[in-house]
Amino acid sequence: MPSILAIAAHPDDIEYLYAGTMLQLAKRGWDLHYVNLCDGSRGSTTLAPAECAATRLGEAKQACKVLGATFYGPIYPDMEACYNTANLAKVAAIVRKAKPSIVLTHSPIDYMEDHEIACRLAVSAAFAHGMPNFPSDPPMSVYMEPVTVYHAQPVHNRIPTGELVTPHMYVDVTEVIDAKIEALACHESQKQWLDVSQGQDSYLETAKDVSREVGRMSGRFEYAEGWRRREHWGFCAANDDPLATALADVIIDTRN
Repeated sequence: MPSILAIAAHPDDIEYLYAGTMLQLAKRGWDLHYVNLCDGSRGSTTLAPAECAATRLGEAKQACKVLGATFYGPIYPDMEACYNTANLAKVAAIVRKAKPSIVLTHSPIDYMEDHEIACRLAVSAAFAHGMPNFPSDPPMSVYMEPVTVYHAQPVHNRIPTGELVTPHMYVDVTEVIDAKIEALACHESQKQWLDVSQGQDSYLETAKDVSREVGRMSGRFEYAEGWRRREHWGFCAANDDPLATALADVIIDTRN
């Protein structure tokens, strides 16, 4: 089966931003792989860091099970995301183990640094998937098949200075929205954290509202997720577009 690797910053980011697309790919025979680079340890006002990390690890594993994906563990604490060789080597190992044709990751510009650093690491690790002279940690054999990188919408569809981001592609997630929300609901600890820290009165309803907004942007779908394809240089052939090809029956491609 072809595989897809979702690389995000925090436990719950994949469910919030990517999960509908992943579920649509799974329905078409794709093998799903899942990693959050941060351990979630700072995402609470009531739990100590070690307890918070353990709680969020368990929630992420359960959400990953709902999605039917292969789980990879985090590599650093919240707010300690850095673009450096040590972290890149760890992400490169995950890419080489998963052997994805598609890498899904954050928007290059998003509301916080953890998201942007996760994006940078995902992109560079995807670029290095076939570079035997770049050692991964742990060591993993390279693979030479093409990898196409797609960027999710920034949180709430806007960059930090407020400008709206328009996707290249809208994926219809209406038929899988309940499973997407079921996976997100596994992250029970985050409702309290977001209500206190960001004023989100209803964690799950906010996620549905975001998908509904992207659906409205599409002009056709009730719920959608948006994606932008990264340029191909160093990753794949100029005309490789496996996400658009795999989901042709549930996608609007604004580039056509």
